[in-house]
Amino acid sequence: MVPDAQTLRDFYDSPLGDLARRLIGRIVRGRWPSAAGMSVAALGYGTPYLDRFRDSAQRCLALMPAAQGATVWPDRKCSAVALVEPDMLPLPDNSVDRLLVVHALESAERPAALLREMWRVTAPEGRVLIVAPSRRGVWARVDRTPFGHGLPYSRTQLRDLLEGAVFSPVFWGEALFAPPLAHRAWIRSAPTIERVGAAFGLPFAGVYVVEAVKQVHRPVGVRAVESRRALVAPAPALSPSVRRQISVSAEPASIVRLARGEPIE
Repeated sequence: MVPDAQTLRDFYDSPLGDLARRLIGRIVRGRWPSAAGMSVAALGYGTPYLDRFRDSAQRCLALMPAAQGATVWPDRKCSAVALVEPDMLPLPDNSVDRLLVVHALESAERPAALLREMWRVTAPEGRVLIVAPSRRGVWARVDRTPFGHGLPYSRTQLRDLLEGAVFSPVFWGEALFAPPLAHRAWIRSAPTIERVGAAFGLPFAGVYVVEAVKQVHRPVGVRAVESRRALVAPAPALSPSVRRQISVSAEPASIVRLARGEPIE
């Protein structure tokens, strides 16, 4: 079951959700230190991570899936939220420079179709940043957090999805090494656990954070199909019937009379 927008909002308003926002946001800030003059969008529920881009970006949008519902952001006077179908985004081709995907891929009914739509709206050489629950992590096993819903992924599965949609991964990160416990002691010690886990590459992080670049070349399979379609079909040629076969040594006038049914002298 996909968490609704109000459940996601309540989670990020809680101490545990604020911790997740800070730990994941640290990687987002490290990868995208500036978005000045760019078009930035978040697909899923990415508003907790969009605030830092709102003042510098040329435009900043939050695209929330219809099955999840929507909340107002940044405020009621000027909302920049759209309710969308994830595999039919209401955006022109090549219109987004930075696309952040949070709480979207794990709940997608057709992940490959979602990645293709992400490729369509991303600008050439634009970048996407995907936050997806790790199937090895503890957060994917606890349904008290949004990361415990939907389909968790392995690194190999994410790489295959991205490459199948003509995205090239350029960065792999992990976050949420601390267990999802809401006790104050755990929350205070979580940043230390996060630094140790990232430094030593501990295996039980809660989420993958993957950055990928849109590739603008066409797949080899498409070129092969188009080259086959470009072949000119041979024009049909009529072969003479046995009854009208004539010798190649016959005179041209005789051939004409024979074709008209006249007797040949």
